[in-house]
Amino acid sequence: MADVECVPAAADPPPLYETAAHRTSSSHPKHLPVLRPPLPLELPILNAIRGKRIILASASPRRRQLLAQIGLINLEVIPSSMPEDFPKSLSSFEYVLQTATQKAMTVYAAEIDNATRGEPALVIAADTIVVSNLGQLLEKPHSEAEHIVMLKSLRNTSVHKVYTAVVAMAPLQSARDPGYALESTVEETIVRFGKDISDEMIMAYVRTREGADKAGGYGIQGIGAILVDRIDGSFDNVVGLPLRATLALIEKVLNQDDDVEDEFAALENE
Repeated sequence: MADVECVPAAADPPPLYETAAHRTSSSHPKHLPVLRPPLPLELPILNAIRGKRIILASASPRRRQLLAQIGLINLEVIPSSMPEDFPKSLSSFEYVLQTATQKAMTVYAAEIDNATRGEPALVIAADTIVVSNLGQLLEKPHSEAEHIVMLKSLRNTSVHKVYTAVVAMAPLQSARDPGYALESTVEETIVRFGKDISDEMIMAYVRTREGADKAGGYGIQGIGAILVDRIDGSFDNVVGLPLRATLALIEKVLNQDDDVEDEFAALENE
């Protein structure tokens, strides 16, 4: 009998960049134990806004997942419709802060007089950028070739920075102008790619399309972790939302009315 040559089946090509950002997962392993999620954080500031209208001015599913970790589950997702077209000549700090501020203020202005749903108790917006060691702002890759070049550049220069600006807005109950409180913060994380990452590994990662919808072309919370040697700073900042800083910001912006009352009380006692 003649030997039969076994030819492996050709692998399906990875999805196009235009569709990678819209993929959904519908297959779940069956017969696995269902783990009970942790109970929500019992913090006074979070308890005070549970059941109230909270808007996330971002379409990022990663930011929504991160906020769910601290118990903010029933969020309204209303992305800003304004173009993100601030000049690239701005510093990284100013660029990301102005972009996040514009997102928050646009959505807040559109929803503050919503007669059907009522004014929001809180609006949260964020923007994340990746900046190369050479100061280049890295956006989402638009093609496989661009994606490969981007990741090779991050490997060859070893170090890059991730900035996330977070802006929180809330209406004031007092007559204090301008009628709302706004607080913001910018977090910086230094990321180091492994120098020993091979071209083959980069190509294999690119073809997963995990990084096709992400600034910098990788997701540290997923398969992209294989590219990262170490970080200096907040991990969730690289994912898209520094949780500890965001929680502090929420507390600060929601306590603005208390601060105003304290100021008035101090003036009356003088």
